Amino acid sequence: MDQTSQPRKIFVLDTNVILHDSSCIHQFQEHDVVIPITVLEELDQFKKGNGSLNFHAREFLRTLDALSGDKLFNGGVTIGQNRGKIFIKLEQGIHADLKLNFSEKKHDHNILNIAYHLFKAKPNEKVVLVTKDVNLRMKAKSVGMTAQDYTTDHVKDIAALYTGCRILENVPETVIDAMYHPPYEVAVDDIPGHDGFIANEFFILKNIKKSVLGTFDPQSRKVVRVEKSSIYGITPRNAEQTFALHALVNPHVRLVTLSGKAGTGKTLLALAGALETRKHYRQIFLSRPVVPLSNKDLGFLPGDIDSKLDPYMQPLYDNLGVIQNQFADSNPHHRQIKEFLEKEKLIISPLSYIRGRSLVKIYFIVDEAQNLTPHEVKTIITRAGEGTKIVITGDIFQIDHPYLDSHSNGLSYLIEKMQGQLIYAHINLEKGERSELADLASNLL
Repeated sequence: MDQTSQPRKIFVLDTNVILHDSSCIHQFQEHDVVIPITVLEELDQFKKGNGSLNFHAREFLRTLDALSGDKLFNGGVTIGQNRGKIFIKLEQGIHADLKLNFSEKKHDHNILNIAYHLFKAKPNEKVVLVTKDVNLRMKAKSVGMTAQDYTTDHVKDIAALYTGCRILENVPETVIDAMYHPPYEVAVDDIPGHDGFIANEFFILKNIKKSVLGTFDPQSRKVVRVEKSSIYGITPRNAEQTFALHALVNPHVRLVTLSGKAGTGKTLLALAGALETRKHYRQIFLSRPVVPLSNKDLGFLPGDIDSKLDPYMQPLYDNLGVIQNQFADSNPHHRQIKEFLEKEKLIISPLSYIRGRSLVKIYFIVDEAQNLTPHEVKTIITRAGEGTKIVITGDIFQIDHPYLDSHSNGLSYLIEKMQGQLIYAHINLEKGERSELADLASNLL
């Protein structure tokens, strides 16, 4: 069936879709988009502030204003060439089919009610409620409606997500021997299966007798040996950590992502890499998003702002303490870390506090990035000025954000989109090194 013979669709958008992506109305091709008036009321609460939600609310309202006119409420306004129309629907009395189970006092139910009225009024058009709230999707399906997540920026196959390294079996012994002697590299054409190599990809090259670690340098088209070495007191414990440290101190790689479960050393390695290369940067920024418990704003929590933020930032200080304790009190490296903090050469802060700062010649580490949306990650990276290196870490299977999952978070999206770029490197850390107990719990519980 060709596309012109398919029934037109009407997509009813929930507030959380707009707060996730303010450009979402341009993603529905020739189909129509409906914005319930309740959504505008909710967006009004997000207009003020410096966070990404506030940005998306303002951007979307500006977009609507540019399309403004009576037709938004009567007949709809065309979104763009070869696009459908956008409508704003006013509230209606709760439909008789919903009255028994859904209270009119909840905003979600008002949005569901508008979608359901359309569903009943337009039987020849497919009405779809689009929401990132799984509970609202279930409620819509319970009354016979179609409901779906907003999947435009989803990673489709998380199992096939780029890991950054692989094992090459049956590599000729002459190739491995050559990598142990100056200039510690071999031409990529000498390695079987080289056609599929990706820029800055890492390898364990092995045969029955020997093995060597290497990485593909896209500029020279050589596979270069990667040596295991200590970085600012931190010694890698496995091949993936060795690869990670290599990427973190490589001046030609300006963007690094590290993924992996808790205890694999992501944050510790990133911080060690920053301290090792600190002379090349004006400052080191170490940051993470604040995702409050139950999605409550920090204003609901007791205490002043510092006491509210301390629990979120403490893991970063813990990692810094691990590095500091690798050295005796009299060691210059031990004293330097304290001096870096005092002189603000090393800044540990919530991500929202750093976003507005100038990112020129900065080593910028963003921790727990699985709790960021794709748009938030894009915003951070596009702020990178000359001489800046950005390191983004996280566990794509350990997400605290209520509307993100392993397919839709910013870290997964970034890994999928950036693989193969000349200034990008990624490593997925698989082996937990915190302790045997921590590794056991991470795998089994």
